[in-house]
Amino acid sequence: MKMRPGIAGVGCAVPERVLTNADLEKLVETSDEWITARTGIRERRILRADEDPADLGIAAARQAIEHAGLFPADIDFLITATNVSEMLVPGSSPFICEGLKIKKEIPFFDLIAGCTGFVYALKIAADLVSSGSYGNVLVVGLEALSRFTDWQDRSTCVLFGDGAGAAVVRKISGDRGILASCLAADSSKWDLLRIDAGGVKTPASLQTVEQRQHYLKMAGSEVFKSAVQMMAETTEKALAQAQLSKYDIDWVVPHQANRRIITALAKRLDIPMEKVIVNIERYANTSTASIPLALREALDDGRLQPGEIVVLSAFGAGVTYGSIVLRW
Repeated sequence: MKMRPGIAGVGCAVPERVLTNADLEKLVETSDEWITARTGIRERRILRADEDPADLGIAAARQAIEHAGLFPADIDFLITATNVSEMLVPGSSPFICEGLKIKKEIPFFDLIAGCTGFVYALKIAADLVSSGSYGNVLVVGLEALSRFTDWQDRSTCVLFGDGAGAAVVRKISGDRGILASCLAADSSKWDLLRIDAGGVKTPASLQTVEQRQHYLKMAGSEVFKSAVQMMAETTEKALAQAQLSKYDIDWVVPHQANRRIITALAKRLDIPMEKVIVNIERYANTSTASIPLALREALDDGRLQPGEIVVLSAFGAGVTYGSIVLRW
């Protein structure tokens, strides 16, 4: 029987604390109407100061592993997709392994590819499984962007939320699994999404803190134009590689960055919004966690059914972009 790598389990986790648009009205000069009209976001989940972001990744991973019918000891490889790791060194992956109590010495690493990180990691996981070297690869998207959000900048502080999503990739029998993928990047646009200080180019100092260089910066209008074009382009290429057309798509699960971006992407692909899974209104932009979070919701409410064709597509800092086509 033919077997190919596919997603065998999905999990997600978000903080309990809800920050609404009305709450933001008390922090910066903005309004619920303004935020909703321009982003589609109504609320987001935010970690409390005493909460450890890695705990979200661990919870999402446990749910994905259980959904796959496995135990943590069955995991052979871990990839954590994130923008800002638990610690600059050694990253986030060792803390997730520790939390899962995986006793064997499995390989792991953090992957930084902006909001496209989860899609990049899925492709790498699929290749690792295809090689025959690893049976069960765990991919975790983990973000605590609220801790790098400038709550004095009304153009960016309304956009982000915290969360984690996870998937177990293994070989699946029949015609299910990952059918095709297209990953790409454009380094000339590196400055569209960035944190200026804290790395080795501009180490943290009193001056960088005073100048608020440790917060996310974004060129909003250029991000909008680039995101729609790039996600559409990689989706079309991945569909062609899978020998499918837009008419074969049952669901598009895009990175949840902005509802207007999602709507424009659907229009460009000529896909009805009824086929697009959107939950940005409740979680905002959770970056690498957004696609698995949306996938898990679609599973839980019964929208996503076995055998359906699903497109995962994302765009992120770098800039990176990519799409994966799979049969659920």
